[in-house]
Amino acid sequence: MKIEKIETWLVSKWLTVRVTCDDGTYGVGEGNFWSFADATEVIANRVIEDIRGMDPRDVDRIWNQVYRKYSFRSPALTAVMSAIDMALWDIKGKRLGAPVWDLLGGKYRDRVRAIVLLGSYGSYGPLETLDDFVRTAKAVKSDGYTALKMTPFLPGWAELSHGDLIRQNTAIVEAVREAVGWDFDIGIEIHRNMNPANSVVFAQQIEKFLPYFFEDPIAPDSVLAAGEVGKKLNLPLAVGERNNTLWEFREYSQQPGVQFLKPDIGLAGGFTHCRKIAAVAESFHQRVLPHHFLGPIANMALTHIATATPSWDMNEFAPETGTFKEKVVTRISKVENGYFIPPEEPGLGTDIVVDEMEKNPYDPGEGETERRADGSVALM
Repeated sequence: MKIEKIETWLVSKWLTVRVTCDDGTYGVGEGNFWSFADATEVIANRVIEDIRGMDPRDVDRIWNQVYRKYSFRSPALTAVMSAIDMALWDIKGKRLGAPVWDLLGGKYRDRVRAIVLLGSYGSYGPLETLDDFVRTAKAVKSDGYTALKMTPFLPGWAELSHGDLIRQNTAIVEAVREAVGWDFDIGIEIHRNMNPANSVVFAQQIEKFLPYFFEDPIAPDSVLAAGEVGKKLNLPLAVGERNNTLWEFREYSQQPGVQFLKPDIGLAGGFTHCRKIAAVAESFHQRVLPHHFLGPIANMALTHIATATPSWDMNEFAPETGTFKEKVVTRISKVENGYFIPPEEPGLGTDIVVDEMEKNPYDPGEGETERRADGSVALM
């Protein structure tokens, strides 16, 4: 069996690939460099020249063949590698007649806890007032989930004074905690909207509401700077959704306050690389709580790796039932009572529906548009 071709589609905000071997066996995968997914399609169509004719079983060899050819640390490249890697594990599972979680070591857990992104697609958004946060938090709990993640910022936050911003954000966290009670976990994402100083002040104000984690308090420009913030926090620090290599995550693991690593399986190298990141987390008694808000193939991949990995925690996601994501694949990851259920089918357990994908063309969205009162870019 040899790799013969790669086909690509840009769907919504992500890259979808299908890797086919010379005997007709194929696998599917997803790359999540969503802001510039059109660039990843160009890379994927170049990468095939490097891996055509290789044995799809040799996942680590293929990974390094691509990554080390030019040794650029680009997330555009690792997103392509993530998609291809998922497809290769899908092929491996089909060839051996086993689900990917079985190939990764078997079940460490019987089901995978889900953490809903408040304000994500469908009935859980948008969030434009404090009452919106309360209403959607209650809906998440009533739907059977036991955890949510939110970014407690209202539109126009960048124009507020320091005091008003801290007070407004704190009020949102307090209101959501009152709405869902204490038998429910709340993750707080800063979304890089603050600088080190006001991130620390905000964290101090919300300690009494016992957030499960405090995520991305500053921009992901410096591992050391994140560590300096971590020294001053009494909340578990979660970092890494914009990072894409094992070596960055190893440095994060060595920083004060870091308790959760957040690799995106569609950005940080697929199964092959993310399981190494998880091993680093385990060695530091840390947990993996991955980033994910995009497509159903990556979501299914996360169910597999979470099922088999000791250091895994929860899987975040934007609910897929009733959305277009449910149509672009033959099966989405099953959720029961707030938990993902591992599939039993060989490989990933899902396939693409090309006609439906083509109905949802690439749209990167507007990106970060908040500006301060002086007209400057809000995110620092």
